[in-house]
Amino acid sequence: MKIVIIEDEGLVAQELELNIRRLLQKPVDVMQLRSVKEAVAYLKKTELPDLIFSDIQLGDGLSFEIFVEVPVAVPVIFCTAYDEYALDAFKANGIDYILKPFTQQTLDAALQKYQQLKQIFSADQTPQYAALLQMLNAKDTQPAASVLVYHQDKIIPIKMEDIALFYLENEITHLLTFAGACYYPNKNLDELERTFGTYFFRANRQVLICRKAIIDVSSFFSRKLSLNLKVPFSEKVVVSKAKASQFLNWLTR
Repeated sequence: MKIVIIEDEGLVAQELELNIRRLLQKPVDVMQLRSVKEAVAYLKKTELPDLIFSDIQLGDGLSFEIFVEVPVAVPVIFCTAYDEYALDAFKANGIDYILKPFTQQTLDAALQKYQQLKQIFSADQTPQYAALLQMLNAKDTQPAASVLVYHQDKIIPIKMEDIALFYLENEITHLLTFAGACYYPNKNLDELERTFGTYFFRANRQVLICRKAIIDVSSFFSRKLSLNLKVPFSEKVVVSKAKASQFLNWLTR
């Protein structure tokens, strides 16, 4: 069996591959790809796999772009954090998904559906990836006006325009305002990323940054980007090489 994993986070891809091998318990050929560009090049020149696992948001674009450019008549299971609106559309188009962070149980269930998905593709019912790409690009991404935080014995709203960044420390989500105040939101970073649309950018696993909080950007080791911020922050905020292009495009919007 041949499986392709399209995921720009190396550790996530490795964990996914390890769990797939554990669950299948048989010889399997796994190929890891990191970007839209790399996946398109690979799928154009290589025999199609039996199954594809793919993140949706990659460093250089949405993975649907891959399947628009290179039609693939094989099942695709997406690893995603998208909301129910998008997930319902996936189901209607013969696509399956597992929510991040995935577990061995959810991955096992997805693999069990492989034969069902295979039948859909063999019946010439290839999903309409172009339509899904258009839907996701056109989807309203207006951010919420505020986020609720815990402060002493109260829950108070913090306006979006007052928030410089969200960050994870000791497995706890923190909110830092432009005034330097620190609070504890009632959502994790994945939920906050979805809630605030394109106004904030997920620089890395630990930091979700507001555009207004960035003074400038400089090149860093191995083509990474280092952010100079308007607010005091103890850690250097670095954008990975895989996300650099996406980040710069976001910064200009």
